[in-house]
Amino acid sequence: MNMEGRVALSPLGAGTLVADGHEVIVQAGAGENSSFTDAEYEATGARVVASAEEAWGAEMVLKVKEPLPEEYGFLRPDLILFTYLHLASSRECTKALLDAGTLSLAYETVLDARGGLPLLTPMSQVAGRLAVQEGAHHLMSSKGGRGVLLGGVPGTAPAKVVVLGGGQVGASAVAIAQGLRASVTVLDLDPQVLARFDDLYQGNVRTLLSDPMTIETELLDADLVIGAVLVAGAKAPTLVSDDLVARMKQGAVLVDVAIDQGGCFEPSRKTSHEDPTYEVHGTRFYCVPNMPGAVANTSTRALTSATLPYVRAIAAGGVDRAVDNHPGLEPGIMTCDGRLISEPVKEAFPDLLG
Repeated sequence: MNMEGRVALSPLGAGTLVADGHEVIVQAGAGENSSFTDAEYEATGARVVASAEEAWGAEMVLKVKEPLPEEYGFLRPDLILFTYLHLASSRECTKALLDAGTLSLAYETVLDARGGLPLLTPMSQVAGRLAVQEGAHHLMSSKGGRGVLLGGVPGTAPAKVVVLGGGQVGASAVAIAQGLRASVTVLDLDPQVLARFDDLYQGNVRTLLSDPMTIETELLDADLVIGAVLVAGAKAPTLVSDDLVARMKQGAVLVDVAIDQGGCFEPSRKTSHEDPTYEVHGTRFYCVPNMPGAVANTSTRALTSATLPYVRAIAAGGVDRAVDNHPGLEPGIMTCDGRLISEPVKEAFPDLLG
């Protein structure tokens, strides 16, 4: 994937699995863009192999993103694939997994004991922080933005930042934007979520219940909009219409962090780190689906810390025993033996149910 520097396992994580008695296979150069050398993996006891085909020969494959079309040929019935899948937004990948009979698990729908999303959380936190950083960058005049500094300076007003969604992405975005002294508003459907923001920031962040009219009012006055909504395992809801974008301030920036799951702005389409933005009605859209790949070392370390307990459990006793010990792993199962398991994905692609 374009500019995807993350790798699914750090050398430290590889060493832990080796110490558990497992063979760990790493494709040569896999950690290079995360600043991890092949020698570091070998020092922990991992075996570095030259080709992707050799690495895919393992019983369980760990990735960061869904398989690419050129990798579909590596899928097979006796394979366990554990990665971010976001299948509800990709019929092609879903069908490839079903046709191959692969047992696939998605990081993004594994639950913890509190009903949280422990394997999505670290990347959500990275993406939320980056959303503000990238938004501020593209607000500059030289990037086609409004030429607004987030925090302003004495004698000028700060930028107006609107965050749609108060989950992990939204909370991280609010923290950075507020820390940079922007004027921040967060919208969410849950009054308790808004109450937490109000308590945490002691009234210095505006909190509003989300509805179409409120979204419209806030976006018409916004300099930077962060789309941070999530429906676990399902396509993101479309909250911002093309008509509304056409009436926003010229040079405003919209960052769609939900693009992995279809996007929450009607004009959103996937972009890349090399060509991250495009213009819509005079606004700038940033829709990079693998945002955390831009800070690959941090992202890899955070991801490994979160996934390693589940990986160790699966490696030790298979998926069924791992689910017994970690019940929250069960919602992560997407496909098995040619059957579609995930209810949200079934709703997205009823024609694939056979």
